[in-house]
Amino acid sequence: MKLQYNNIKDESNFILTNFNCGPSQELLQSKSFYKILWNRSESTSITIDGYQIQLDQHQLVFCTPLNILEIPVNSGIIAIVFNQEFYCIREHDQEVSCHGLLFFGSSSAPMIKLSDKEQESFQRMFAIFEEEFETKDHIQGEMLHVLLKRLLITATRLIKREFVEPDMPTGQFDLIRQYHVLVEQNFREKHQVADYADLLFKSPKTLSNVFKKTGDMSPLKVINERITLEAKRLLLYSDKTAEEIAYELGFKEAAHFSKFFKKQLGTPPATFKKSHKLLAK
Repeated sequence: MKLQYNNIKDESNFILTNFNCGPSQELLQSKSFYKILWNRSESTSITIDGYQIQLDQHQLVFCTPLNILEIPVNSGIIAIVFNQEFYCIREHDQEVSCHGLLFFGSSSAPMIKLSDKEQESFQRMFAIFEEEFETKDHIQGEMLHVLLKRLLITATRLIKREFVEPDMPTGQFDLIRQYHVLVEQNFREKHQVADYADLLFKSPKTLSNVFKKTGDMSPLKVINERITLEAKRLLLYSDKTAEEIAYELGFKEAAHFSKFFKKQLGTPPATFKKSHKLLAK
């Protein structure tokens, strides 16, 4: 199944698919799409950025255009796939609070498990999506846009309920999201918490204290994991050398990058790339 809306004028695309056909599998190779995956069948394995993860029944995972996916045919997964031209996450940040929460460049794509009641809600929403594809008129794109926004708001509420402290003030929560956004935009050039503290007009200590209240990773770990994720992607999916990757990620010396990478993953870049190539054979 691959139900698709596209607007040639603004190059917007919105797709509902189960990845069971060749054209839908090709979407996985594109670096243009956000993807919301819902496993409606038994537990299944998928690959994100070279790493296999287990997606349980009625579990959702949210992937950015940066994530490289491998999803087997007949996996039981249904997905909503859209590009920035159809729905710009950054422009709608204040409305749905999803950039930095549902979609961010973390090494772990956000995942949530639906309760029985939530499953019914998502079943209804996806059924309405399918119905809308049967109506070809001049407002179809607008209707799909509204439906997607509703789904994003619902998912955002679920993510906040599961991962955000209920007593956390809105200002502190927004500060964490803004930090994630800034890291996504600047991780190649800015590697220190102080750099982002300046952009947010906060002190590094203030950022550290706010992150500590969430029980989540520290501000520095957010930066390091984002750099590490990009390094792994480039090592696994490009022909660039470790030295080229080092300079692309803002390291002045290849040796500094190698030391950083080994500290994060316990192995040098060259060894990491070689071992994953052997596993892929």
